[in-house]
Amino acid sequence: MGVHVVIGSGPVGTALTDLLARDGERVVVVTRSGGGLDHPAVTRVAADASDAEALAAVARGATALYNCANPASYQQWAALWPPLAASALRAAEGSGAVLVTTSNLYGYGPVDVPLTTDLPLAATGHKGRLRADMWRDALAAHAAGRVRATEVRAADYLGPDVTAAGGVLRRYADATLRGRPARVFGDPDLPHSFTAVEDVARLLRTVATEERAWGRAWHVPSPEPVTVRRALTDLAAAVPQGAPEPRLRRFPRAAVRALAPVVPVLRELTEVLWQWERPFVLDARATEAAFGLHPTPWAQVVQATARAWRPVPGGRAS
Repeated sequence: MGVHVVIGSGPVGTALTDLLARDGERVVVVTRSGGGLDHPAVTRVAADASDAEALAAVARGATALYNCANPASYQQWAALWPPLAASALRAAEGSGAVLVTTSNLYGYGPVDVPLTTDLPLAATGHKGRLRADMWRDALAAHAAGRVRATEVRAADYLGPDVTAAGGVLRRYADATLRGRPARVFGDPDLPHSFTAVEDVARLLRTVATEERAWGRAWHVPSPEPVTVRRALTDLAAAVPQGAPEPRLRRFPRAAVRALAPVVPVLRELTEVLWQWERPFVLDARATEAAFGLHPTPWAQVVQATARAWRPVPGGRAS
C-alpha cells in the first residue's frame, strides 16, 4: 500500500479520493483551502500546488500523483495551468511517483470524426493548445526517463457533484428542471458524449498502477452519445417529483461573437463551440480493450445525477 497524492477536491478529485480510500489506500489531498473528503484514510493539506517546493515536499515517497485540479474559470487557464503542470511534473520527477493527469478533449481541436487517441493534437484555440502542450511536456519527460506519466481524457462531465462551473449541461438543467426555457449553445439535437465522473476516477486509479498505461493517453469509457435534448429530457423524467419537457432556445453563434468582446466567458467559449455545433463523440474502445473497463450505464448515471440536481423549492437545484 502506497501513498496517493491527489491535487484538487472538485468532483473528479473527490470521487478519486473516495475510491482510493475505500480500497484501503492512504490518500493525501492538496488544495489551497485544505478542504477535501473527510475520511480516516485521507490527509488534507493546505498548499498551493503550483508551488513546486511545497508540492515536492507533499509528494515525497508517494506512489502516484494525480493532477485533478481545474481552474475555476476559463479566464484563469493561461495564468494558472502552466505553473501547476510544471510543479506536478517536477514533484513526480523528484518523488518517483507516477504522474496521472486528468484532461479533456480540447487538445484535438475541431474534428468531424469520433475522437480517438490516434488523432493529432491539432487545437487552434489557446485552451486546446495549452492542454496539448501540458501533455507534450509530460510525454517528453517520460520518454527521457525522468518520470512515468500518463493522461486520462474525458468528455463533458455528468454526475451528482458537477456544478454549473464544471459542466454546461448543469447550466441548462438548472433552468429546464424548473420548467424554464434554457438558452443553449450549438445544436441540441446532435450526438454528444458525456462522461460519468465515477468512470473518470476508475480510470485514473487503473492507469496509475498499470505499467503498460504509462507513456500514453487514455480515453474514459463513456455511455453512447446522446443529444443535449435527450440528456435533459432523461434528467427531467428521472427527477423524483418530475419536471416538464425541456424547452430549448439556441444562442446564435453570431450573438456569441458580438458579445464576446465585452463578456469574457463568451469570449473564451468561442473556441470550443465546435463541440456543440457538430457531432462530438468520444471513442474509448482502446481503453475498454486494454483494461476491461466499461462505462456506467446511462440510466444509472442519469438517475444519480437527477436526484442531486433536482430543484429545491425557493432556491437553486440541489
